[in-house]
Amino acid sequence: MAQPSDKISPNLETSMQRISEIVTSMEDGNLPLEKLIDAYQEGVGLVKSCQEKLDAAEKRIQIIARDARGTTKLEDFDPESGN
Repeated sequence: MAQPSDKISPNLETSMQRISEIVTSMEDGNLPLEKLIDAYQEGVGLVKSCQEKLDAAEKRIQIIARDARGTTKLEDFDPESGN
């Protein structure tokens, strides 16, 4: 099974769908322990990725809404600089 870091990060919607699939398969109770652990690990990685994407989107929204002159403007969010 490929680890999430082995491939390009999926978009938010794809990640959330995969998390849902993982939860469903885990709830079925038919996975052997090793596959259960692998699924859990994949799910945790996807949740972390989703949270990072949501945090970045929230910061971009704040940048759009915040302008000293009272007008809105779109600036790219740079996670390194916080702007």
